[in-house]
Amino acid sequence: MFIVSKLFWVFAQPLSLAFLVILLAVVVLLCGLRRLGLALSALAAFILFVTLYTTTGSFVLQGLEARFPRPADDPQSLGCMIVLGGAFETEVTTTRGGIEMNQAADRFVEALRLAQRFPEAVILVSGGDGSLSGDYEGDAVASARFFSTFGIAADRLVRETASRTTAENVANSRSLLADRRMADCLLITSAFHMPRAVGLFRVAGVSVTPWPTDYRTSGTVRLGVDFTQPTLNAQQSATALREAIGLAAYYLTGRIGVLYPGP
Repeated sequence: MFIVSKLFWVFAQPLSLAFLVILLAVVVLLCGLRRLGLALSALAAFILFVTLYTTTGSFVLQGLEARFPRPADDPQSLGCMIVLGGAFETEVTTTRGGIEMNQAADRFVEALRLAQRFPEAVILVSGGDGSLSGDYEGDAVASARFFSTFGIAADRLVRETASRTTAENVANSRSLLADRRMADCLLITSAFHMPRAVGLFRVAGVSVTPWPTDYRTSGTVRLGVDFTQPTLNAQQSATALREAIGLAAYYLTGRIGVLYPGP
């Protein structure tokens, strides 16, 4: 299932989908089916326009981010937190070492802030190698360097190094939480990813307190045309579509109880 989902996303993301439709249009035109070829070309142009020159991706992400509002204040006390991986450039860190991070770095920045404020809190980092090759270290491995660099003692860190997907994050974390008698932890992940993550934890019977971070939108995005930042628009569209597909797939396979989990 992991390999299937990875390969599916290679072709399902908006720019890949537009390319495939263009390719199909060329084949159809070469076969002499002019009207169908033109229709497919128009469809490809529409996909590219929506992806590159509208705020659709950011608008959808904004809705996902708002699903679980972040509490206004820090908790009074904190015994444990779960940090879902996906924030380290593991292909780079595997060969170069260090703590190179990507756009989701705020997951670990926020965990570090809370760890410094609540020195008794245990940090469970869930994240193995999510690549198809399996040749790289995962976030849980890289996180040890990150936290130690900022003075967090190694005995406060619990590393779950085997998971490759969000579903595996939850399944593997559940076992570790039970073994260590940890309960009612903060769940730290990207805000747009929180509905799917919380839905999985609920079905697994694990109580968590959502602590969204890594916001990708301002919260005031309106649906419309935007010619100023096509690269960002494409990235936002891909992220939004991937999360929507993830929610639908997990719901249809019974891994989450409702299509769009909320508070």
